[in-house]
Amino acid sequence: MSDAMTEDRYHYADGAAIAYQVNGSGNPPVAYAHGVLLSRAAVRGLGILDVEAIADGRRLLLYDQRGHGHSTGRPQPEYYTFEQAGVDLLDLLTAAGFEEPVDFAGSSLGAAAALYAALVAPQRFRRLVLLIPPAAWEGGNRPVRQWYLDTADEIDDIGASAWRQRWAQAPPLPIFADYPPGRFSPDVGDEVAAAALRGVAGSDLPAPAALATIDAPTLILAWADDPQHPLATARELARLMPRATLRVAHTVDEVKTWTDVAKAFLAP
Repeated sequence: MSDAMTEDRYHYADGAAIAYQVNGSGNPPVAYAHGVLLSRAAVRGLGILDVEAIADGRRLLLYDQRGHGHSTGRPQPEYYTFEQAGVDLLDLLTAAGFEEPVDFAGSSLGAAAALYAALVAPQRFRRLVLLIPPAAWEGGNRPVRQWYLDTADEIDDIGASAWRQRWAQAPPLPIFADYPPGRFSPDVGDEVAAAALRGVAGSDLPAPAALATIDAPTLILAWADDPQHPLATARELARLMPRATLRVAHTVDEVKTWTDVAKAFLAP
């Protein structure tokens, strides 16, 4: 993404100041939301998705989720659930002045936000791109949920600074093993990091029957070998949503095609 961006504006809600930008001038507008522990800047640093190229000069809304990047938030888990992210998304579309249906892309938490928002206000979305949808509908001991809870407990036990040091030393996802930018530093406030993880842990995607009512054309982009974003979720979404298609990447080079794939899918 280019650095030629407008200055941040802020949307204030529930004790949070949510930083966002609107760039470009064409329609239909485009919006993008990142995942937990990331930010606009962190997504740019990964170098695998160019949201500005996807928008291709159209109006583009970019924002940092509560407590992430340039946004602030309260250290309470209920403000970091999938459902709350959907509420924030709809509020930001209004704050940005987007009255017509938008093309929306979201990664992980951002994908979950899109699904909840599309159920509440389907008229606000023209097309959806869901990147690496998060684990959902877990049975048994819910291992992914437990990972988020254990990580939150770790932050409480050793402090955010020590947790960040451990994070930096952990191996990357297999798909990023030979891709140094795939190692990222969490861009979330120290005071809200544990709460954000607990909020995600306490969340789930909408019920399958509800997802089957989402009629917006949807592109699902998933990658392999990521327990927090399993292919099983992506495949089930593709099965449930009546106008969804799925593409799976197994290498970084395949992931890097996602910008062009999403741009073509969202073409006006």
